[in-house]
Amino acid sequence: MPTLLIQEGFKFFFYANEHEPKHIHVENANGFAKIELATLRVTNNHMRSKDLKKALSIVEANKGNFERKWDEYFSQR
Repeated sequence: MPTLLIQEGFKFFFYANEHEPKHIHVENANGFAKIELATLRVTNNHMRSKDLKKALSIVEANKGNFERKWDEYFSQR
């Protein structure tokens, strides 16, 4: 389970056996969510709205980096 970033109490990661579309999982002490990288669409949410808003902002700021790491990781499999 590669961790891509830990920031402001959020952990951003994907699982080693992931599938398309490219997405990121995010969790904090209060919940978790799954966000598609291309569209920033939330496909699974168990976070407070305030936390989800902050997580989305961090994903948006790091989207290119997350997509690059996804491509690097899964091209080796």
